[in-house]
Amino acid sequence: MFSFFKKKSAIAPPASGRDLRDFGLNQPEREIPITPEFIPQAAIEAALAETQAKEKWVGRLKQSLARTGSHIANVFGVNQVDESLFEGLEDALLMADCGLGACEKILTDLRARVKAEKLENPAQVRKVLIDVITAHLQVLERRVQVPEQQDDKPWVLMIAGVNGAGKTTSIGKITHHLSESGHSVILAAADTFRAAAREQLTVWGNRNQVTVISQEGSDPGAVVFDAVTSARAKSIDVVIADTAGRLPTQLHLMEELKKIARVCAKAMNGAPQERWLVIDGNTGQNALAQVKAFDEALQLTGLIVTKLDGTAKGGVICAIAQACPVPILFIGVGEQLEDLQPFDARDFATALVG
Repeated sequence: MFSFFKKKSAIAPPASGRDLRDFGLNQPEREIPITPEFIPQAAIEAALAETQAKEKWVGRLKQSLARTGSHIANVFGVNQVDESLFEGLEDALLMADCGLGACEKILTDLRARVKAEKLENPAQVRKVLIDVITAHLQVLERRVQVPEQQDDKPWVLMIAGVNGAGKTTSIGKITHHLSESGHSVILAAADTFRAAAREQLTVWGNRNQVTVISQEGSDPGAVVFDAVTSARAKSIDVVIADTAGRLPTQLHLMEELKKIARVCAKAMNGAPQERWLVIDGNTGQNALAQVKAFDEALQLTGLIVTKLDGTAKGGVICAIAQACPVPILFIGVGEQLEDLQPFDARDFATALVG
């Protein structure tokens, strides 16, 4: 699949503001036509592969969201645009766990567009609905880019989430994509609360051929401190800290998360630069409650939404955009490495509407 961790490329500016005309070459400027012979074959093949991968992913996403979007798609199996269509659509959005606030906002915008454009064909309304949901979700879009400046290494990711959300598996997949993009990675096994957590993370570390820092029975903050210190000494690009799965109601564990963040900052000024929460798409509105609680504790910089392939509640992403718009960095629709991809508002809206 297409890579989603790309290094920043810097194009050096000219030594001065002069161009060729400053050297006496005052030829009239002309545009060079972009024709196939001017495009390297490798660039054409790369662009084609990227397009094919994108189409494959959108198809996979649409298939995975079928349970969520089936009720929405069924609404448009009518012959006219009337109030019953909007009522059916409201029911379908609520069944998809979009939440009342998001549902009202989407329908208000849709009604306005339908009225302004005088749409009378349900198929046209469906296309406009995709546009409306896309606009609603764009607040959640954010592309992740690993900084390359030497002084900023390592880039520290702190990953949190409740047990069973797919936290450690998501870390393994992210590590794979980082490694494929040429970044060096160290994993910190700071989940000292769950018995098999270190072993699970070690399996992913071995699979991706990256170092895993772990200490049996040690304080989670100490593990992260050692990982960041080691990464700084070795000029490693990225440190990913796997923290213990916990519920927002487990106050002592939430306080431990805050402590890990503080200890991380002692190891490196400004760390952790990223604080991500992994949420299970199956949990619907409960996922929204988790986002609010963890954001209050950690000031989240991003979300990873997993298991969208097994849920009829994928519309919760619309609720997140309305109530607590923490950027969604990646969404997962399966167990394979390529089943975790960057969140794109239009791709998601298209798949959701069906």
